[in-house]
Amino acid sequence: MTTLAFAGCSSSPSVAKRSAKLSTGIQKAYSVAPDTANRVSPMIIQSADKYNVDPILLAAMIRQESSYRNSVISPAGAVGLTQVIPRYWQQTCPGNLIEENNNINCGTYILATYNSKAGSWPKALAYYNVGPAGYNSSHKMKKQGEKYAEQVKQHHETLKGAL
Repeated sequence: MTTLAFAGCSSSPSVAKRSAKLSTGIQKAYSVAPDTANRVSPMIIQSADKYNVDPILLAAMIRQESSYRNSVISPAGAVGLTQVIPRYWQQTCPGNLIEENNNINCGTYILATYNSKAGSWPKALAYYNVGPAGYNSSHKMKKQGEKYAEQVKQHHETLKGAL
């Protein structure tokens, strides 16, 4: 007879419970439609868990990047909820980067990778916005990245207040 053990199941709330709470917060904090919030919240929780990123931070970054509109394409060619630029990330993140789950997973991977390089979440967010090379190339780009990180922090605080 085989016994299956699930580590951590009894000690932490389920993905479903955490997703439901996050969805409610996203709806209240950012005026996101319930169907959208309910659909993407489990993806946010699972990607955040996979890459050890605060799901509230990830949700705040998505608010800053796309306001939860999956069809947004930036002038630089960034796509989807986390505004990933396919020409830079397609090799690292295979699959259709417009597809919500792939996009959230890739954006979370990028943010976690930048946090490892940068050593802090604010600097990782700045890197996410202007790239590590951009951040280090000029005072103007560094300031732009820092401003972006501050905006995400504000969205993070708003969401925390709604939870």
